[in-house]
Amino acid sequence: MNVICTTAAEHIGRKLMVDYGLPVIFPDKNREGKRCFPDGEVYSRISVIDDLQGRTVVLHSGAPDPNAGLTELRMDLKILKKAGIKPEVFFTYFPYGKQDQEFVEGETNAAKNLIEELVNYYQVRRIYIIDAHFSKRRWLSEKKWFWFRKYPVINISVVDLLMEAALRDYPDLIFLTPDTGGQKRTGLGGTRKKRFNSYTVEIKSDEQFKAAVKGKRIGVIDDLLETGGTLAGFSKECLKYGALEAVALITHIVLPEGLKKIQGEYSKIYFTNTINVEGASVDVAEIIANTLSK
Repeated sequence: MNVICTTAAEHIGRKLMVDYGLPVIFPDKNREGKRCFPDGEVYSRISVIDDLQGRTVVLHSGAPDPNAGLTELRMDLKILKKAGIKPEVFFTYFPYGKQDQEFVEGETNAAKNLIEELVNYYQVRRIYIIDAHFSKRRWLSEKKWFWFRKYPVINISVVDLLMEAALRDYPDLIFLTPDTGGQKRTGLGGTRKKRFNSYTVEIKSDEQFKAAVKGKRIGVIDDLLETGGTLAGFSKECLKYGALEAVALITHIVLPEGLKKIQGEYSKIYFTNTINVEGASVDVAEIIANTLSK
């Protein structure tokens, strides 16, 4: 097996190579020793392409720069396609995962477009995604499967790893999640959320929620953090109705400024290294190594 690691996933690629002995390939840099030119254009080259044999997996994180990252990923996949290799792709974080349907007329389903491109054009055989935002959507309508189930997409959940880490420090935690999407993904209870824009949300709780949090330590589970509005509001709601304290469990830290926003709201924040953000307390390298070894 060969693991080709894009720039945004290098921090995990090194762990896979050093800690788990996987054969990781880091694409070559340009003459200036960089992965991009002065004008920002991306560069990638796989000089060992003729030596690749057997299974090939491209490891990629969709942040911190989703657009440049996708350009690099497409370059690598094009190099592999030209060599006649049908690879797999492992997304530690899948970009554009929230744009997973056409919510209003005139939009496009960006997540579906990307999956279709990978499968149909680049001939990707299998796509792994850690906690995809769309992973627990079962139905698009009453009798129609949600679109991604038609494709070779495998969701890898790391929620259990986050919960285990939090429970070591807080054995009496009660786990909840801040919105209906998260409740569907995790099967946990929570509140109702109304989003007005990317920065403004309204959190509403019912009597069941108020009774659940009173006198309890709450572990708040969410798949991703961007501006921090949802998680900040949820913590306030928990404490307002008598929670002793709240800790946050987050798979993907998409925007570091969102992390700064909620640091004063939670006693502790647990998050993974799916995106290269300083302070990650849960390492996903082992679950990636185990998944690829099956």
